[in-house]
Amino acid sequence: MEHLGSAELFPHVRILMGMVIGLGMTRLLMIVAGLIQHPHRARRSVLHLLWVFSILVELVLFWWWEFALFRLEQWSFAITLFLIFYAVTLFLLAALLSPDNIAEYDGYEDFFLKRRSWFFGLFASTFVLDAIDTMIKGDGYWTRFEFDYIIQIPFGLILCAVAIRSSDRRVQLGAVLLHLVYQGYLVSRFFYTIP
Repeated sequence: MEHLGSAELFPHVRILMGMVIGLGMTRLLMIVAGLIQHPHRARRSVLHLLWVFSILVELVLFWWWEFALFRLEQWSFAITLFLIFYAVTLFLLAALLSPDNIAEYDGYEDFFLKRRSWFFGLFASTFVLDAIDTMIKGDGYWTRFEFDYIIQIPFGLILCAVAIRSSDRRVQLGAVLLHLVYQGYLVSRFFYTIP
């Protein structure tokens, strides 16, 4: 078989990642549509909706950041598997926010709080996966983010640890608001150019 370069492999991998990310976005958007269509079917929650919005943004950010892989000169099956695993992890976050049935719970917030260990465990893993993803993209990509990126990983892991331990609504709202503020900061600082 002829050896393919990154120009040929990158679109192939990106399509697969895009499909998984698209499925995650679809799940989250279906929850929003369901709340609009049937506003009284289940108790809505500001906390839940903020996380739905945040993970939607996270899915878009992942899709955008992965464009930097077009510079990757050496591809391997391991890198491809890693990227698919990362995308699947993000999909699972979306799936945890978009349950098929919440009849046994007292609304979306109750579901979220009772499943928070799974959610924040997966969310914590995305900080580690993102660090590996950034290393795959090379030193130039890593240094582009300077101090912002160095504090993101430990801060994100601490945030997840606190959110796993506490079912206090104020703590949970603080966690999602901090994450949304950080996402807004990243978008305002780094999204005017292609990664």
